[in-house]
Amino acid sequence: MEYTQLGRTGLKVSRLVLGTMNFGPQTDEADSHSIMDAALDAGINFFDTANVYGWGENKGRTETIIGNWFAKGGDRRDRVVLATKVYGNMGADGPAWPNHDKLSALNIRRAVDASLKRLQTDYIDVYQFHHVDRNTPFEEIWQAIDVLVQQGKVLYVGSSNFPGYKIAQANEVAARRGGTIGLVSEQCLYNLAERRAEMEVIPAAQDYGLGVIPWSPLHGGLLGGVIKKEVEGGRRASGRAADSLANAAIRDQIQAYEDLLDKHGLEPGEVALAWLLTRPGVTGPIVGPRTAEQLASAVRAVELELSEEVLTGLDEIFPGPGPSPEAFAW
Repeated sequence: MEYTQLGRTGLKVSRLVLGTMNFGPQTDEADSHSIMDAALDAGINFFDTANVYGWGENKGRTETIIGNWFAKGGDRRDRVVLATKVYGNMGADGPAWPNHDKLSALNIRRAVDASLKRLQTDYIDVYQFHHVDRNTPFEEIWQAIDVLVQQGKVLYVGSSNFPGYKIAQANEVAARRGGTIGLVSEQCLYNLAERRAEMEVIPAAQDYGLGVIPWSPLHGGLLGGVIKKEVEGGRRASGRAADSLANAAIRDQIQAYEDLLDKHGLEPGEVALAWLLTRPGVTGPIVGPRTAEQLASAVRAVELELSEEVLTGLDEIFPGPGPSPEAFAW
């Protein structure tokens, strides 16, 4: 496994991030624990979760599964850089009770204590804002975070799904307040098929020293060899991938992608991850394996070196927006 600094911090993290969103809804607790053990064995030390994972009436279930794994001991907690998130409504489905979601100082205080209890730990390495809260000023948010840092409950803070201007706004407010280093990471939708983050989000993250953590690196399975699997009678596309393949132009694009990689004897899912590891500013993509076999495939991507011919071919199939600000103008 390779390691890098998380943004401008001194924190060393693996170049793959273990995503845990499937733990509970799709992967039972025993298998989830096995996957986390396998991730540590493979050298992955960066685990990502969120307070709402588990979804519906099981919100918080994923954090509980991770907490039970930590409770097994064996230095599991000490070896993990733990990231979780705050924002979503943790109550029953439907409108949130006032102050039980988003980023008010009150909800941040309530949410972090609840996450710590479920996770069976006394600190969170990277506490992430899951979405922008348009109704809460960053002055209030940073004041709440300052308290948590002083209490030792939170070490670093990151964002998720922030546009570039909000990354800038958050860190400018942090700089004016002093005493905090502000955001150190941004978790965003970024992959070969979805490169809009290159227009503003990634440039802002680079300028402010944030590590970029792409989520959905396979674009809902679309970049994982989905057409080949269909032809071979394997698992059929579902969800976002199935919707995308219904568009003839997108299906042709994915077919060209799979043909290119087949020509070079490469696995689509591994290439999609390896490509992200070549991108400027990227710390590491989030992989959300449902099985140990999927985890092993992701780990192989770290050692995969893509030739210039392959990289050029990928850019031809999935052209990015180009540099900013030119991408906005011409």
